Amino acid sequence: MMLTPGVTIISLIFFGISMLVSYRLRNKFKQYSAVPTSSGLTGREIAEKMLKDNGIYDVKVISVDGHLSDHYNPANKTVNLSPDVYNNNSVAAAAVAAHECGHAVQHSKGYQWLTLRSKLVPAVQFSSTIMPWVLLGGVLMLKVFPGLLLGGIILFAITTLFSLITLPVEFDASKRALQWLDSTGITYQKEHAMAKDALWWAAMTYVVAAVSSLVLLFHYVLMYLGARDRN
Repeated sequence: MMLTPGVTIISLIFFGISMLVSYRLRNKFKQYSAVPTSSGLTGREIAEKMLKDNGIYDVKVISVDGHLSDHYNPANKTVNLSPDVYNNNSVAAAAVAAHECGHAVQHSKGYQWLTLRSKLVPAVQFSSTIMPWVLLGGVLMLKVFPGLLLGGIILFAITTLFSLITLPVEFDASKRALQWLDSTGITYQKEHAMAKDALWWAAMTYVVAAVSSLVLLFHYVLMYLGARDRN
């Protein structure tokens, strides 16, 4: 990505915001990892129970290396939990495990936003590979060939769209997780509030990324329009 003065300022601002949100998320996870749930169930047990309660029997719950590396893989139908979540019976583990299973529930029910995001993955992978170079060339050749920047904007728009579509996917997964945790009694009152707080801060990381991408996209569009008007 070409770092013009405008892009540099925007990137620094959102980098700072992203760091603050990530720091807050890590602190929340650490805090709630020290609070055991009344149920005493581990993240693995919670994930397996949520899948079973939703009639999902073709998804495996496995442990993967890393910290906060938890995710659902629709390609091989696995709920991947980090060791801190897989083996622990904390509020944080319960929230994360249930959230990832929320994605599995979305998949099983054909949730439209998850389906759309999955379809965009190949386009995003292609766009992300060549986008920085197209944007770089577009900015360098802006005065003589503004059309190249337009190509970069289209590629950037694809990744921005992906970031925006990710938001309802993440918020819906958290909603499903919290409703299930509450209905099953796995988290009670204060525990439930902690789980909700942890998932909210996790969602904020996606919000910051989406807003940052959208602002940068508008900046490049303004650059292109300005160059086109001058020509």
